[in-house]
Amino acid sequence: MTHRPFNVLFLCTGNSARSILAEGILRKDGAPHFNAFSAGSQPRGSVNPFALKVLESYGYPTEGFRSKTWDEFAVEGAPEMDFIFTVCDDAAGEACPVWLGHPANAHWGIEDPSHVEGTDLEKEAAFVTAFKYMRNRIRAFTALPITSLDRMALTAHLHDIGKMEGASTKAGDSST
Repeated sequence: MTHRPFNVLFLCTGNSARSILAEGILRKDGAPHFNAFSAGSQPRGSVNPFALKVLESYGYPTEGFRSKTWDEFAVEGAPEMDFIFTVCDDAAGEACPVWLGHPANAHWGIEDPSHVEGTDLEKEAAFVTAFKYMRNRIRAFTALPITSLDRMALTAHLHDIGKMEGASTKAGDSST
C-alpha cells in the first residue's frame, strides 16, 4: 500500500528566514515522501537573501520561495497538513488558525539568524548555523518510521527533535 506524500508546514512569524530554510531543506531531502511548505503569522513580504544564498551554497533549490501568510493554509482547498512545526519562539506563542486534519505538531525553535548584527560574513555565518541545525532536525524527522508509530510515540519523537542541538529557549514546547 502506498501512502501519499506527507504535507509539512513550517511556521515562523516573518516567513523570511528559518521557515524558508526548513522548506528548502525538506523539499530536497524529503522528496518524494514529503511536500514542504512554509508560512508566517506576519509575513515580511520578502525572503531574506541570506537564506537563499545559504540554501544555494549547500546545493538546495532556491526557486519559488515567497514570504506568505499562514492563512493560505487554513482555507478550504489548501493542502491538508500532516505535520506543522513552529521554528521560532514568537510563532510558537501565537494563536494559530484551526488546521484541518489535526496535524501532528511540535516546536523546533532555532535562534533567528536575521537578528545578527555585523558584517555580511557574520550574518551569513548565522544563517549557515541555522541551516545546519534545521537540516539535522529534518534528517532526524525523515528517518522516523512515521507510518509504524502510534500518535503518542510520534509526538514524543517530534518533541525530542525540537530539543536537538541549537534549540532555542522554548524548544520542545508545542503551542501550534
